This record gives sequence, C-alpha cells and structure tokens, in this order.
Amino acid sequence: MELSQLTMFKVVADQGSIIRASELLHCVPSNITNRIKALEKELGASLFIRKGRGLVISPSGRLFLEYTNKILSLCQESRRALDPASVACGVLKIGAIESAATGRLPKLLSAYHQHYPAVQMEFSTATWSQLVNDVVDLKLDGAIIAVSPEHADIESVEIYQEELVLIASASAGTIRGPQDLGGKNIFMWPEGCPYRKSLKNWLADCDVASTITSIASYGTILGCVSSGAGVSLVPKGMYEQFRKMGGISGYEFSELPPIKNYFIWNKHVKFHPAKDTFAALLTEQFKKL
Repeated sequence: MELSQLTMFKVVADQGSIIRASELLHCVPSNITNRIKALEKELGASLFIRKGRGLVISPSGRLFLEYTNKILSLCQESRRALDPASVACGVLKIGAIESAATGRLPKLLSAYHQHYPAVQMEFSTATWSQLVNDVVDLKLDGAIIAVSPEHADIESVEIYQEELVLIASASAGTIRGPQDLGGKNIFMWPEGCPYRKSLKNWLADCDVASTITSIASYGTILGCVSSGAGVSLVPKGMYEQFRKMGGISGYEFSELPPIKNYFIWNKHVKFHPAKDTFAALLTEQFKKL
C-alpha cells in the first residue's frame, strides 16, 4: 500500500469517476484503474461498485475512506511539522452555520485574508450536524457552530455568545411578551436549531401555543417576516443585517438567554498553522461580544 494509491483512491471516491480523477491527477486512466485494482487485491475487498459510466463507493470503500483521510491528513501534518519555517499557507477549509456566516464573519474573513494572503480559503455553510461530521471526516479544517460539540474526535473553543432578537414586521404592532405571539405564524430553522429550541422552551414555559414553520434559509425567513406573515427569533448578528434593509422591528427579552457559538476542529490534527491562526483571530475579534 502506497500513499500514491491512497491519493488516487480518495480522488476517485470524491469525483465518482476515474476519468475526472485522471484529469485532476494528471495521469492516464488505466494507471489509476490498475493501482486501484492492486489496492483492492491487497485489501481483499472491493472499494467501488460500477454504475453506468461512473463509480459508486462500496460499504467497504466508505470505511476505508475514513482511514485514508486520516492517513493523508497526518502525512500533510508531518510535512508541515518538519518545516522549521512553517507559516500560514496552503488551503484552509472552514465551514459555518448560516447565521454566523452572514452576521459575524464577513469582516473577519477579509481581515484574515489581509493578514495571511498565502492561505487559500475555501468557505462553506451547512447545518451544525453536517459541519461536525465534515470536521470529523477531515473534509473541513474547522467550523463555527452554535451547539456544544459532543464527539470524541472534536475539540472546541467558545468564541462568543450570540444574543437573540425576536423580529417582526414594523406594521405588526409592538410585541411585549410571549402572549403577543399567540396565534401568529412563527418561522424558524428546522428541528435541531438551538435558536428554535430556545424559543420553543420560552413559549412552553409561558403556556403559549404556537405553530412553527420550518424554513432552512434566513433570506426566506426575512421575506416572510417583512411581509407581515409572521415573526421569527434570530441571532442579533442577523438582526443587525436585517435592520439595515428596513421594515423590521426587533425585541429582546431577558428570558431568552444568549446562545454560545464555538469554533471546532479535529483533535487529531495537531499542527495546522492556517487553522491555528484563523482560530486565534476568531477569539481576538469576538472577545468583546
């Protein structure tokens, strides 16, 4: 088993095609096919299932891919660790929940690029559960989520506490408490969202019946609320963005405590200058929040 074989296997698994993998790796398809077959023979298991003109990774292949990602990541880490002049450079893959990406990160991403121009940032958004999985699987170097991570492969640091704001159309009248939400449409992210959970607990404690419509997009939520169709509970960073557009009123209540946001990374990656400098800038920029 050679590192070049593992690299070929990973690229084929990611692309689902030997042709596309050969283009990325700058080698002929037959070479990749032969190296994959040799790897399968050595492992005694089929790594792919042919489907039409493409390939689908097999159950054994999915299991082997987890180890391959870890092996290749450790190899990259070892090269960085042995370089005495290691600086923040290369590719940095960061993910975040949409509220953090929209409400808190634009200025920070710009500042990071100015401080570390040699780093090529790849940024994406997803649900917190997907972000955790991607960090565990080493598809992301780090991510920002709004729940305390509980996974054996994850380490984290709290970066800020996000205050919550109830938003409604300016024409909807003043909201003085949870009783004013009775009978109103409430638009929130789907189950699993910590902001949704906080709102549900508040309404339940006050015996207020509610109907919550799940919408996995803050842009759509804003459109519904600004049209007067209902209300929502959003992070303060998002509200500050919404307020600039006009037509939205915000209400804060002491019974809705702030939600902690965390930066997470895979604990098995011990040395990663680009990720480490990003984490340091995060904590520095947000320590006053």
